[in-house]
Amino acid sequence: MSRVRTELLRSISISIWSIAAVAGMFLVPGFLACPPALAQLSTSDHLEEPGFWPTQNVASRDQFAGAAACANCHAAKSASQKQTSMGTASLHADDSVILHAHPKMNFAVGSYHYEIKTGAKESSYSVTDGTGASNSTNATLLWAFGIGRVAQSYLFKKDDGNFYESRVTFFTNLQNLNFTPARALASPKDVAEAMYRPLGSAEIVRCFACHTTASTIGGQFDEKNLILGVSCEACHGPGVKHVAAMQAAALAGATENSAGTIVNPARLNPVDMVDFCGACHGTWWDVKFSGGKGVATARSAPFRLEESKCWGKGDARLTCIACHDPHVEVRTDPSSYDRACLSCHPASGTPKTAATHPSAHPARTKDCVTCHMPKVYDPDMHYKFTDHRIRIAHEGEAYPE
Repeated sequence: MSRVRTELLRSISISIWSIAAVAGMFLVPGFLACPPALAQLSTSDHLEEPGFWPTQNVASRDQFAGAAACANCHAAKSASQKQTSMGTASLHADDSVILHAHPKMNFAVGSYHYEIKTGAKESSYSVTDGTGASNSTNATLLWAFGIGRVAQSYLFKKDDGNFYESRVTFFTNLQNLNFTPARALASPKDVAEAMYRPLGSAEIVRCFACHTTASTIGGQFDEKNLILGVSCEACHGPGVKHVAAMQAAALAGATENSAGTIVNPARLNPVDMVDFCGACHGTWWDVKFSGGKGVATARSAPFRLEESKCWGKGDARLTCIACHDPHVEVRTDPSSYDRACLSCHPASGTPKTAATHPSAHPARTKDCVTCHMPKVYDPDMHYKFTDHRIRIAHEGEAYPE
C-alpha cells in the first residue's frame, strides 16, 4: 500500500465523519468527537481529520485547565499518572535526578571525549578531540527527555537561540553515557559535529508534542508556557470547557453535563484506539513511512501489535489499554498480563467459540508473554524491549519483519 492509498482512506473517513456529524452521531456524553477510521492511518493523516488527536496544535493556551483542575474530580488517577514514565517524560535538566546522581559522566570514542558534569544548579556538557582546549566546546543542558527507565536524552541551546540534541544519552543499563540512538558518528568532521545535531523547528514541535503537554499553541512552539510531561490533557484534550460544564452541573444539582467537552479514548474503535496511542508510540503507517526496520521497530508497540496475525481488522481485546492502564506505571511482571491473554485464550474446559476464542495453551496458562511476546535486544538502546507482535516464537529465530 502507498501513501496515495492512505490519503484515499483518509478522504473517505472524513467524508463519512462529516455526514455522520451533521446527523449528530458522535455527540456521545463525555466524549469530544473523534472521527472513525476505516483503516490504520498515519498520525499526520489523523491530525488532518476533524476532532481531537494527540500532539495536536491548539488555538489557545487558555483552553487547558491543567492537571490540578483534573485532580479535583479524578484525584487517584491524577496522583498515579503524574508518577508514570509518561507523566515524567520531560523535565528541566536542572531537576534531573539522574544527572544529580551521576555528577560526572564520561564517554570516549577514538580521540573524542564526552563529559557531563552536574553541580548544584546546572549540568555542563563538553566535548574535546584531545588535542587541546582550543579544540573543545561546551554547553549547559536545558532539557532532559525520559525518566530513565530505559534512557534519558538531552537538549541545549547555543547563542543563536536554536535547539541542539546532545550526541550522547544516559542509558540505565549502562549507568553511563553512550551515543544517542541513531546519532553515532564514526568520523565527525570537527568537535561541533561530534557534540551535537541541530534540530529544526518542525522536529522540535514533534519532540515536545510527545514529551510535554500544550507545547504548540496557535501554530507556534511555546516553550515558556508548556506543561511538563504527558499530563491528562495530552490524551483527553484541552479541559477548560469540561471543567466548566461539570461545575455548572454540580451547581444545578445534576450528575453530569459534559457532552462533547472531553475525549475518552477508551470509547474509540480498536483501530483508532491503537492509532491514538501510536501518535507518540508509532502507528503502523508512521513506522512504514519512516522506513523503520529491524529490532528498532520493537520500540513502536502499536506497529508491532498490528503486525500480529490475530490483529486482523482490529479487536477490542488487543488494544493498548486492554493490557496497559495509562494512569499507572507499566507493569513488568509477566504474570500480570495473563488475565488479558486468557480473555482470548481461556483455560481448557471453559466454554468458548472457536472463531473468537482460540484454544488455550496445551501446557500452561501462566506468564504467556514470556513466550508469545518475547523480549528483543535493541543495541542502540542497550535494552530488551517486549516485542508486541504476538506469535508462536521459536528460540534463535530471526526478528520477524
